[in-house]
Order: sequence, then C-alpha cells, then structure tokens
Amino acid sequence: MIRITPILLAILYALVMYRLSTWRTHRELDARSTELADPGLKALTDRLAAALGLARIPVYIYEIDPVNGLAAPDGRIFITRGFYRKYRNGEVSGEEMASVIAHELGHVALGHARRRMLDFSGQNALRTALIMVLGRIIPVAGVWIANMLTSLLAARLSRGDEYEADEYAAALLTKAGIGIAPQKSLFAKLEELTQSRAGVAPAWLMSHPKTTERIAALERLEARWQTTR
Repeated sequence: MIRITPILLAILYALVMYRLSTWRTHRELDARSTELADPGLKALTDRLAAALGLARIPVYIYEIDPVNGLAAPDGRIFITRGFYRKYRNGEVSGEEMASVIAHELGHVALGHARRRMLDFSGQNALRTALIMVLGRIIPVAGVWIANMLTSLLAARLSRGDEYEADEYAAALLTKAGIGIAPQKSLFAKLEELTQSRAGVAPAWLMSHPKTTERIAALERLEARWQTTR
C-alpha cells in the first residue's frame, strides 16, 4: 500500500486540480470578456458558420493585451483585446483574424480545449508522482528530472494539437471560400506580432511549433489536396 500511495495521491491531486483549473478559467473569462461586435469580422465568421452548417459563431473579446486567440473548455472562442487592436490598426487583415478563429474552432471540434485542461492536471499529477519517486532515489536531481520530463511531454502534446488545429482551420477556410493564404500570411507575421523570441528556447521545448514549420505543413497539405483532386 505504501508503494502505491504516491500514485493514489497524484490521481487525487489531478482531479482536484482539474476542477479548480476549470472553475478559475470560467471565472476569469466571464469577468473579463464581452461578445465581439464587429460587422467586418461578423461577415467572415458568418461564412465560417455557413460552411459548418451553423446559424452563427459567437466570438468574445478577452480584455488582455498579449496577442492571442484561445478556445475555452466550454467551447467559446476568444480573441484578446491586443489581437483585435492589431486588426483595427490594419496590422492584421479580417481574413487573417478569421484564420485565428477557424484555428480555435479546430481546438474545440477536435476536443483539444477540454483535453488540455485534463492534460494540465494529469501532467501536474505525473510531476508530483515523479518527484516523490525520483526524489527518494536522486535527492537533488530528482526534482529537476521530474520537471524536465513533464515539460517535454506537455510541449510535445501541445505542438501536436497545434498542427491538428491548423489542418482543421485550413479545411474550414477553404470550404468557406477564404482560402489558406491568410493563414500562412498570419504565421509569417506571428513572431513580430507577439514579440516572440523563438530562438531563446529549443524548438522541441516550445508549446507551439515554429512558424516556418507550420507554414511548411500547410503547403504540404495544399500539395496533397491538389494531387487528390
């Protein structure tokens, strides 16, 4: 029983963290967001909705400055105020914003938004269990090894989700008559828009793939579609 106690504690910790994280996320988004009311973007989201057979796709503005889009575990789509500001300033086109919304819809449709919350809790549980076990075997380095292993796992899972959501968005944008070009042009701007310094950390440790790799993946996808027509 003593040997499996760390595992049982880790599972319990994961369940508690999942509930707590979900509650915190909902509370934060409810308190700091309003539904987007932009005629230009609505015309584009209506095209996405028609392609999906939906009446409309509500999008919300999340009142924070960093440039980002996100999908909540409850299925809502958010664009940050900082991202919307880039659109209003003309740095990002409406079609490029539509590509962000399509990408986040992909996370929802593919179950990433809810699964990420579970993954986050599970990774914390795994980290706790590894620290308990490795800490006994390697007292000093055990904690560092546990953190490194779970960070690598999280980054790998997240990058896989991003590629899948990119592919979903490409298919949706094509069906809506918007095309993949805005998706690729936005990726080309992404590091400058987010003031990201991708070179600081190794690519395999980043939660998102490199923008050049995402563009290359879309181009391979386009080529595959062309050969199957």
